[in-house]
This record gives sequence, structure tokens and C-alpha cells, in this order.
Amino acid sequence: MLKFRFYLLASLMTAVSMQGSESFTIAGLRVTPERWNKEANFEKLTHYARQACKQGAKLVITPEGFLEGYVGNSGANPGVDEERYRAIGESIDGMLLNRVRSLARELKIYLLVGFAERRDGKMFNSAVIFSPEGDVTLHYSKVHNAHDEPYNTKGTAFPVADTPLGRMGALICYDRQLPETSRILAIKGAQLILVPSWGAYGEMNDVLMRTRAYENSVFLAFVHPNRCLFIDPKGTVIARDTGAGDQIVTARITLDNRVGRGPIRDRRPELYRELLDEPKK
Repeated sequence: MLKFRFYLLASLMTAVSMQGSESFTIAGLRVTPERWNKEANFEKLTHYARQACKQGAKLVITPEGFLEGYVGNSGANPGVDEERYRAIGESIDGMLLNRVRSLARELKIYLLVGFAERRDGKMFNSAVIFSPEGDVTLHYSKVHNAHDEPYNTKGTAFPVADTPLGRMGALICYDRQLPETSRILAIKGAQLILVPSWGAYGEMNDVLMRTRAYENSVFLAFVHPNRCLFIDPKGTVIARDTGAGDQIVTARITLDNRVGRGPIRDRRPELYRELLDEPKK
């Protein structure tokens, strides 16, 4: 209980201390990758990341599963088998991820890429953020998969990274539909939540993403092959995609005193223990 309040207080203090700080540009790649073609997708990533960098972006985000084309979903890829899926997986220190790492270093940006991860003999739906120095800033594996990713192991942690741009956390696609996930990140001090996705989008999703930003008093970036939204802590969409086709969406963000100043300040976690109980049948 005290730990939760400490995290929230730390987030508020950080937000206040950053009031008046310089803004930075964030870019979402609303780009559709090719299924099973990692080399072509790396080329797309390189092309669009370079363009985003020219537009001043300091943080660039791809959709979920961008590197291999999100092929681990059995609904979107009928007939996908475990052997082929494992074969296309990448380790976080593998050859292609090291090329992504080098790209981040070359462009001097934070670069988030979604990929099918092979780790310790298991597969994960993961996202990694490489820093401008090429280091791993954040490594997250999808915690909820709605039973349509039969070969992926579910993640078990919600890390938050402290960077010169601010404190960041990530969710992947279906994770965003459970309110506890973004709340945990906010309690741990995240000021910006990144949500690379592939699944459902549309009006209901837009409302959901605005709600997640508002109820947790955080900035939120939603990046999907067919939708990109940047939302402020008041739940206001500050930038979105327009028209059809692949595109780069950018927004200017300042982590000011809007972060952490909403209803989340009035939480009473001592009354919420029922959330931990199994639902009654």
C-alpha cells in the first residue's frame, strides 16, 4: 500500500519538476509490414525511421509484431504452425535486432520495434526500445493474448524506464483493454504509455485510449497499421493519422504538470483489495 503511494507521489513530483521543460517530438509509424518478410520490414523501418528523424522525432514507435508482420496470431494467419513461427523468431541480441539497435544509434533516437521474440526456448510477443546509444531501454512482453496467439508465452512484468525524455512504459495491443495494466504503469511512475498494436481499432478503441490516458493522467501513444493516436493526460487527442496508406504521424509532447494531476491522485487503494479476489461464479 505504502509502496503504491510512494510510486504515485514520485510520479507527481517528477511531473511537477518537469513543468516548463523542453518538448520533444514523438513519431508513430502507421505502416503495414509484410507477413513473414523480416528483411523487407527492416527496410521499411529504416526508411520511415529516417524520415521521422528528419521531422525531428526523438522517439519512434512501430506497430505490434512489425519485424515479422505479426504472424503469431492464428486468427490473422490461418494455418500458421509452431515450427515456422519459431523459425522466424528473433532473440533480443540477434542479428536483425542488432541492426535495429545500430539504426537507433545512427539516428540518435529512441526506437521501439515490435517483434516475435525467441527466448529461453519459448516465444513471446515483445517490444524493445533501443536508446540513442544503442542500449536496451525497455523490454516488454505482452501479458494478455486473448487465446489467439497459441505459440506465445505470456509476459509477467510491467517495466517502466527512466529516460531523458521522461518515464515510459509499454503495453501491447490486447493489454490495453484491461484497465489494471495502464494503472500499474502509472502507479510505477510512467508519464508516457506506448501501445504498439495490431488488432481492433475504430471509434470504440479511440474512446478506450482516451479513457486510459485520462484515468491515469498520462500521455499515451497508440500505434497500429491502420490507426495512430497521441493523447494527452486530459484525454484529448493531440495528433492522429489522416487518410489511407502508410504514413508517419508526429506530435509535440511536453511532460508538464498535467501528468499525474487527474483523478488518479484521489485513489484509495486500501479499499481496493476486492480486486484481488477471484470473481464469484
